Amino acid sequence: MEFQIDPTTRVPIYRQLMDQIREAVARGRLKAGVRLPSVRVLSRELVVNPNTIARVYSELERDGILNTRPGLGVFVAEAQPELSAAARRQRLAEIIDAFLTDAVHLSFSSEEVLAAVSKRIRGFQFLEGAASDQN
Repeated sequence: MEFQIDPTTRVPIYRQLMDQIREAVARGRLKAGVRLPSVRVLSRELVVNPNTIARVYSELERDGILNTRPGLGVFVAEAQPELSAAARRQRLAEIIDAFLTDAVHLSFSSEEVLAAVSKRIRGFQFLEGAASDQN
């Protein structure tokens, strides 16, 4: 997986990289168990401060997306929902509300939003048959 940084955008470099890793995992381009480049290697490739890469890896590890294996490196973590079903539903509702607020401000109709979501959802990997009501 190749990461890219756009220095012309107002989005901070660490946020660009975090978003790319999150999306790659969500889309299945980075699978659980895959080893990511070391902080030093990735900082050289992207020509950014190693502390920036370390921050990205640290925050993604805190979020359960990555895990560090001492002496081995940083790896994509197995999906392990730690929140209860109710807490996960609440968080999803908050995300959807923010998304819909943006869609309204961009003057999309509900039909356009549903069509766009239906089209884009196919590119992501969801847990099929996950029983979210068991927690």
